[in-house]
Amino acid sequence: MNAVTNAAGFPILSLITWLPLVGCAVIMGVRGDEEAVASNARWTALWTSLIVLALSLVLWVDFDPSDPGFQFNEHMTWLPDFKVGYSMGVDGISVLFVLLSTLLTPICILSAWQAIHTRVREFMMSFLILETMMVGMFCATDFVVFYMFFEGVLIPMYLIIGVWGGPRRVYAAVKFFLYTLTGSVLMLLALIAMWLHAGTTDIYTLMHTPFSGHMQFWLFLALFASFAVKVPMWPVHTWLPDAHVEAPTAGSVILAGVLLKMGAYGFLRFSLPMLPEASAYFAPFMFTLSVVAVIYTSLVALAQEDMKKLIAYSSVAHMGVVTIGIFTFNVQGISGALFQMLSHGIVSGALFLIVGVVYDRIHTREIARYGGLGDRMPAYSLIFMLFMMASIGLPGTAGFVGEFLVIIGSLQVNFWLALLGGMGMILGAAYMLFLYRRIIFGRITRDDLRNILDLTPREWAVFAPLIVLTLWMGIYPSSFTSYWDATVGQMVQQHTAALMHTTKLAGMVH
Repeated sequence: MNAVTNAAGFPILSLITWLPLVGCAVIMGVRGDEEAVASNARWTALWTSLIVLALSLVLWVDFDPSDPGFQFNEHMTWLPDFKVGYSMGVDGISVLFVLLSTLLTPICILSAWQAIHTRVREFMMSFLILETMMVGMFCATDFVVFYMFFEGVLIPMYLIIGVWGGPRRVYAAVKFFLYTLTGSVLMLLALIAMWLHAGTTDIYTLMHTPFSGHMQFWLFLALFASFAVKVPMWPVHTWLPDAHVEAPTAGSVILAGVLLKMGAYGFLRFSLPMLPEASAYFAPFMFTLSVVAVIYTSLVALAQEDMKKLIAYSSVAHMGVVTIGIFTFNVQGISGALFQMLSHGIVSGALFLIVGVVYDRIHTREIARYGGLGDRMPAYSLIFMLFMMASIGLPGTAGFVGEFLVIIGSLQVNFWLALLGGMGMILGAAYMLFLYRRIIFGRITRDDLRNILDLTPREWAVFAPLIVLTLWMGIYPSSFTSYWDATVGQMVQQHTAALMHTTKLAGMVH
């Protein structure tokens, strides 16, 4: 088995990917009474995730934004007869999502510190396994390895929802599992077809392998079935509100923050570069579904009485903006989609944590149950306002830049697409202001709200990095966009060249 690593000869990607499993092994080895086991599990999970975050920061610092290709490459022959290898690498598109995954994991563990009382050891192990699967998926540069990590995410997430969720947790977990697994079976068929055609599952090789127009058509539909469910796109989004409502707060944060990005990442990694002709052919179809998602789910969010359901439907609308940006096939649109994915990961995760704060105190998510919290929880109200404004897309916050770039990119395609896609910002302002007004303003009418406590030091520690990132992304966006500028530029050039080549061939045939 041969291994080729980055210039320093250090397999940092494998270390970031697999180190959480070492933490799992340590947690499994802990013995003692239940309270001691739970405490050790919490601290082991937290320190493991912080070490992984530190390693991913090293990756971030050493990454060269001017190189559009894959960096920190690792390769080991795995199934040589089938030309399948264990290949890892990151480019401008994936490197920041590795960082997002490793940042949100310790935040989730810290947020669940007191909220989870039963089977604490198993809960912490589930999160560490989930971190390995998420990071591995973003780092994989072999389709088989990608598929294994992509599917592996299902198992710990299924357990997090099904074991530590709400009253209807089993229903929500089974629905989540069936929806995502059904689409992934078709992706497996696409993988096999591409391997038979190209003779390899190496992603870089597949990006430069020409597929016929007819084959691209069917491959796109097969991949679409899997990625659309993960985004999730309308109308295959119905699993998401149930999953969010029943999941524990930490589960909702990681689901909204990272798992929803996996589908959009799949479109960027596979559909656009490998199937340019089919991507262009299906672009109007993708725009239609995305616009419906933006407008319809925003209107549905307005009618919600459960805080988590409202934020869940807002996630579908925001991801609709992402898919609009991806299929504009221009630099502004794709950059906006990537920025929106990152900002949504931070902001929606923070909003679910906001809900979790009051749920831990009052044990209800009904909007009508609250009111007047501004008097008793001023710090909470201020932080809530920041993330609410970021979700709306207020200039100076993380939410503005991505939506602005997507609108610019979609204007180059069609005026009506930009107008209808931009409706999400207006409707988003309506439902988020509605939520904030009913919870924060007004008079306190319930006795249990009169004694509610403001944020604890642990909760401040949870929110602090998210506050910094939300403002940093809004004030200095180029520090993030610079990481993928070269990669996105190359992708758009290759996509345009592939379409021109196809058009030229068609002209020669005629």
